[in-house]
Amino acid sequence: MNEKLTVAVCQLRTELDTAQTMEKAAAFVRDAAERGADFVVLPEMFNCPYSSRFFRRVAAEGHEKAVAAMSGWARENGVYLVGGSVPELEDGKLYNSCFVFDRAGKQIARHRKVHLFDVDLPGMRFHESDSFAPGSEITVFDTEFGKMGAAICFDLRFPELFRAMAVRGAKIVFLPAQFNMTTGPAHWADTLKLRAVDNEIFFVGASAARYAGFDYECWGHSMVLDPYGVTLAAADETEQTIFAGIDLARIDEVRAQLPTFLKLRRDVYRVAE
Repeated sequence: MNEKLTVAVCQLRTELDTAQTMEKAAAFVRDAAERGADFVVLPEMFNCPYSSRFFRRVAAEGHEKAVAAMSGWARENGVYLVGGSVPELEDGKLYNSCFVFDRAGKQIARHRKVHLFDVDLPGMRFHESDSFAPGSEITVFDTEFGKMGAAICFDLRFPELFRAMAVRGAKIVFLPAQFNMTTGPAHWADTLKLRAVDNEIFFVGASAARYAGFDYECWGHSMVLDPYGVTLAAADETEQTIFAGIDLARIDEVRAQLPTFLKLRRDVYRVAE
């Protein structure tokens, strides 16, 4: 099994025009593939402005169109595509969903955001549960490089979810996200690092770029971290693609040196295996 791969995080800004955003996303994916990426990762709600006034409107256009487009991008460029997230409408319920595709464009995973972003912060109130229903599954999927995991944004604050992924064999976790201008500078980088170090795995935080003046301003600052918490690549708040070379052998190396993950007391505590 090949243990070396390249991850590209496309930190794009979602435009108000869906067609324009999709064209831009296609170009970002194509460019990342041409520059050698094996995995290309898009941000949370990459095709829909992150505001309750847009979620259902974009979903009504059919998430199937976005899924078909992403499948085509993966197939045409020969990459694994972690499709950020899109608003998915099923049986009258709206979900914040991440679709994952292999190099042939086959859908190999779907993660519905488990923990919804309901906060009342100074100067900001946002209740994602007013729009979305929560998912209920831990998402781990197989690739030619081994098992990987996916989660979305606010899921990051719940360490049990990521411990379960690691126990199930995930070597890299991909997290499309849109932390805001309050929680981003306070917690984004630190929490990503904690989840990587907690489980001694690679962690990819894929943020949207900042849209200054929009209803919801995203912090940006996408990051890729190794199992020791070392930053392999990082962005600022602007549109860009970051690349990170990953050697999965680093996981065993770190766990041998500092075997916290190998010393779990499953007789005392346990997560879903």
